[in-house]
Amino acid sequence: MDPDIARGRLAAERADASALIGSMRARLSAVVDAAVDEHADDEHDPEGSTLAFERGQLVAQIERSTERVAEVDAALARLGDGTYGRCLDCGGDIAEVRLEALPATGVCITCASRRHRSRW
Repeated sequence: MDPDIARGRLAAERADASALIGSMRARLSAVVDAAVDEHADDEHDPEGSTLAFERGQLVAQIERSTERVAEVDAALARLGDGTYGRCLDCGGDIAEVRLEALPATGVCITCASRRHRSRW
């Protein structure tokens, strides 16, 4: 894959993840503020989920997005040192279509499949 195209895709992905983190942090702040409100009845809100549940969902999304930024940063580092597009596990080439779909990926489809099977 052309390095400039890869860099552009990675930069866009990083910007999207960073924007999502900012948005989720703002929502989390609002949820925390609502929990401080003495009139908030966290466990008996007939309108939906509890504040604790919503807070947990937001924290998890922030963590996932933060991990995504780290993955993109690692891919940008590989791009800089000339190893972008090489599988971190087997050293083989990562298919260009895979890099188009998942620009920050560090593993080929074969190795990704092995990782997935080993978790289950």
